[in-house]
Amino acid sequence: MHRLYWGSRKLYAPLIRATFRTLVTSSLVIRNPPEAAFRHAPTPLVFVSAKDWDRASTESMKDLSSMLNEKGFTALETDISVSGVSNSSKLLENYSKELRSTVSLSMTPFAPVFIARSTACLVTQKYISSYPASGIVLISPPISNEDAEVDGKLPGPLQEFIYEPKFPIAILDTPERLEELKEKNRMCREPGSFVDVIPVERLEGQPLFAAVDKWLDELGV
Repeated sequence: MHRLYWGSRKLYAPLIRATFRTLVTSSLVIRNPPEAAFRHAPTPLVFVSAKDWDRASTESMKDLSSMLNEKGFTALETDISVSGVSNSSKLLENYSKELRSTVSLSMTPFAPVFIARSTACLVTQKYISSYPASGIVLISPPISNEDAEVDGKLPGPLQEFIYEPKFPIAILDTPERLEELKEKNRMCREPGSFVDVIPVERLEGQPLFAAVDKWLDELGV
């Protein structure tokens, strides 16, 4: 298992462990809020991507991280890559465990809010079934696990997530795609009191930042 860790401006020596048939590579960038920020939020934000698995998971994430960091949030940006796994359940389990290892290395005392996009949303949903979180933001998640398999993002079938949301979840997408999600995605179809389904005209720049920032403000983190 190979891990490379970066600070916000300083490159640290890589931490290398034994290499197995399953190779996991992750990077971590920690951005502390600027001293000039109006406030320093105690709850960190973890931005999860998996560019080798799905390049769409990285779209606008660095910009969103930077803008929220300027607002006073500690931003942890992690990109995870898992290879050598042909079973979808095991694949998600490996991603989830590596995400847990990355969060643990950040040594934050507060359960983070996780923000993920596209197929990386599957990683955060698997993660929260075993580990704590203050909330999750899912930006344009797969319509369903079955759709992710059909699109070639999963190597085989993966049971749909059956957890009952007991903490805040925001699902952001364009109005058109939200209609698809409401047809096939359980949380969008029956959101309940913990799930907010938020239409955003453009999933980039100021519209995306404004939607996430407002939701975090309402969350009180």
